[in-house]
Amino acid sequence: MPTGQQPQNGGQNETRTLIRFMIIALICTSLFNVFLSSFANRSVEEIPYSQFKTMVAEGQVSEVVIEEDRLLISAKPEDGTEVSFYKQPEVYYTGLVDDPELYAEMDEAGVVYYKPVDNTSPLAELLTNWVLPVLLIYAVFTLFMRSMAKRMGGGPMGMGKSNAKVYMQKETGVTFEDVAGQEEAKESLMEIVDYLHNTSKYAKVGAKLPKGALLVGPPGTGKTLLAKAVAGEAKVPFYSLSGSDFVEMFVGVGASRVRDLFKQASENAPCIIFIDEIDAIGKSRDNQMGSNDEREQTLNQLLSEMDGFDPGKGIVVLGATNRPEVLDKALLRPGRFDRRVIVDKPDLKGREQILQVHLKDVKVADDIDLHQIALATSGGAGADLANIVNEAALRAVRLGREKVQQEDFMEAVEIIIAGKEKKDRIMNEKERKIVAYHEVGHALAAALQSHSQPVQKITIVPRTMGALGYTMQMPEEERYLMSKEEILDQITTLTAGRAAEEVIFHSVTTGASNDIERATSMARSMVAQYGMSDKFGMMGLESVQNKYLDGRNVATCSEATQAKLDEEVRQIVEGAHQKAVQLLEENQEALHRIAAFLLEKETITGEEFMEILKQQ
Repeated sequence: MPTGQQPQNGGQNETRTLIRFMIIALICTSLFNVFLSSFANRSVEEIPYSQFKTMVAEGQVSEVVIEEDRLLISAKPEDGTEVSFYKQPEVYYTGLVDDPELYAEMDEAGVVYYKPVDNTSPLAELLTNWVLPVLLIYAVFTLFMRSMAKRMGGGPMGMGKSNAKVYMQKETGVTFEDVAGQEEAKESLMEIVDYLHNTSKYAKVGAKLPKGALLVGPPGTGKTLLAKAVAGEAKVPFYSLSGSDFVEMFVGVGASRVRDLFKQASENAPCIIFIDEIDAIGKSRDNQMGSNDEREQTLNQLLSEMDGFDPGKGIVVLGATNRPEVLDKALLRPGRFDRRVIVDKPDLKGREQILQVHLKDVKVADDIDLHQIALATSGGAGADLANIVNEAALRAVRLGREKVQQEDFMEAVEIIIAGKEKKDRIMNEKERKIVAYHEVGHALAAALQSHSQPVQKITIVPRTMGALGYTMQMPEEERYLMSKEEILDQITTLTAGRAAEEVIFHSVTTGASNDIERATSMARSMVAQYGMSDKFGMMGLESVQNKYLDGRNVATCSEATQAKLDEEVRQIVEGAHQKAVQLLEENQEALHRIAAFLLEKETITGEEFMEILKQQ
């Protein structure tokens, strides 16, 4: 849409809003008057005219007001006393009847009767019943809209104004030096920064600036930080807002905000527009139940604006999402979001770099080993590492130290994984013994197999996340692939806790629930996704949806095949369990020796565990 028509459309929207308000105000005022009238009539009881005549004859009436179509009757209190402040009259009404004898009867009974004089002018009645209520509703509406305008932008009639936050370089203070562990993503975005700095260099060759880049990755990996770093490096205005800011209860507001946002961006080009959680407005237009017309109108306007602006002005649209599979195909085509930048969880080297960034303002001891901390946090995102650094600093302060030590970081990792130590939970001796043998079973199975990770720590101290004890394993190096033998050894290690209970106590407990869940999940992935089953071979039976969020598995096979899949998974888990039982039965002496030491110390390190295991 041409820029010159935007003010006209804005004025039309305000006029329509005002007309809608006037109609709603008149309807509300009419309903209010009807309610007052019905309420007034409801407070006065109607009686038959014959009953009124009887009450006059018996002296029960004190006053009668003669109105145009009825008689308003004030009755004396039932005990016959005079009307006073404490004794209010009962009020009734009856229809006005042409009865010549009525006035004589009321004179005889001493009833006071009169006809009120209406001094109210039609103009005053109009002001009281209609104008004043409308003005009151308008005042309430205006106050409400002004309160909303603080977060929506604009005045009472400016709901369609964009509420994007504008950051300048001096306010963000974020550059690529502040972003670690995402070298590939920074390299993809660096070209955009260079274009904004040296537009003429690209224009000579005929290269055009990409209109948009979509940042895709799991939560906490630094997508928003990367977008701010791009603006900080380019030293251009940075418009930042969330996709949910476009969608409101008022129809047309989202589309109006999109128009206003791109109008502001055109006036301040070159600049960067960053839309976080773009899936809030960019979901596929499937026209199924649950679709939102307001959201689809907003998406249509966004598509139109991204097609309409001139890339030569230097406007770049950055979007961030962790659900790229739900985005509309029209939004992802070249010419709108030309690039997809994957912001994944960092590798070992990236985690070390991120830890260095977060440790800039933290006083640490000289013996800090960032490599060991990075190994212990495999699979952690940037936000997880920042949390671990903060937890370690808090622990150092809590213990009265001026510098953060290595043990503070390792304890922080355990806090993130299993929670804080629950020192007030006291287990009886039988339960402590069961937990000790259970955890030693895990550790012993891991040590006796060739494809398992080394044991780092064993503890039977309960944790706040529900664990009564746990065995912590530490990888020796960063791995990206796992062989079938390694997965089977991991499943055997997971089932070894239950196997230890069976070998020593000839019974089972509920403590292996999480082990069973993880073992079953790994076995199912072997069969359904990795093609490691002799029965199904290289056949995909499940696909992963929402890979950047929960990674939910969805079956892609028939129910009959699923039943066979369940049986294959059961056989794998049962085979690993039998192997664990055999390993522990052959090494019962070591199992008893390590469990006794663990019961005494409650927590042992991997080195202590290996020393006891090697003793004869």
